[in-house]
Amino acid sequence: MPLSDDLRALAARVSNWGRWGPDDQRGTLNLITPDAVRRGVAAVRDGRCFSLAIPFDASGPQWDTRNMPERVNPELRTYAVNVSFTGDPRDFTTSDDSFRMGTQAATHWDALAHVGYEGRLWNDTPMEVVSEAGARRLGAEHLGPIVTRGVLLDVARLYGIEHFDDNHPITGDDLDRACAAAGVRVEPGDAVLVRTGQMHYLREGDRRRYSMPSPGIATSAIPWLRDHDVAAVATDTITFEVYPCEDPRVFMPVHMIHLRDMGLVQGQNWALDELAADCAADGRHDFLLVATPLPLTGAVGAPVAPTAIK
Repeated sequence: MPLSDDLRALAARVSNWGRWGPDDQRGTLNLITPDAVRRGVAAVRDGRCFSLAIPFDASGPQWDTRNMPERVNPELRTYAVNVSFTGDPRDFTTSDDSFRMGTQAATHWDALAHVGYEGRLWNDTPMEVVSEAGARRLGAEHLGPIVTRGVLLDVARLYGIEHFDDNHPITGDDLDRACAAAGVRVEPGDAVLVRTGQMHYLREGDRRRYSMPSPGIATSAIPWLRDHDVAAVATDTITFEVYPCEDPRVFMPVHMIHLRDMGLVQGQNWALDELAADCAADGRHDFLLVATPLPLTGAVGAPVAPTAIK
């Protein structure tokens, strides 16, 4: 079924349509002001870097491609091996390769063209802008640079566990408690990274279990993200939101409201465990986040290799 009356009212309450003008294609990324960037730079004390990307290879999380047959794990093909242009191997030789993957198969950002409902995408854009040729509007190329202060909210650690065993719904209260435990305040323009520990299952090689059941953002956390003017939010899960969904009659309501109504950019399959361990050790949960996606023209999602710098 479509959104319930309660969720429809919530969508209207958090809507950002028109906030940045009728032609906007960046949504909440507009909240990343120079002040937000400087706040991120100020969070760098030691210069230590943490990669937040999973490996881009065949070990990725995709296992069931029945509904989306092209969302495949990265496949590398080295098609030129030690080629000499002159035919003399003592001269200059070079190798070259190519790869194929679903744009959302590994660590990625969703573009605002990714999800809609009732015939509309972000900012009242008609769904017809997306075709087999790509997205004429709201594609990944419009996301632009994503450099801001990142804040890690470690919900798994908040509950005293390494990972959840069920589809725990992460609420606004969970996020408030995680902020308090971390001694950090989320400010407008920040990127929030939510750790659930679900990446444990992917490391173990159990792709199906990594997919579901999965903890994730609940619909009750949507007002929290809107009220804090979060610029972007990412999780260490494949579904982003709690799955199976809270109401089995409504499929992916957080995606619908975030991307279509709020213009809030979402990230999935982010590797947060190493960063989380370091944050727990030094008590600092904010950092500079550099997470600019590939500017794939017309894409509804884009791979990214995010880096947190402390």
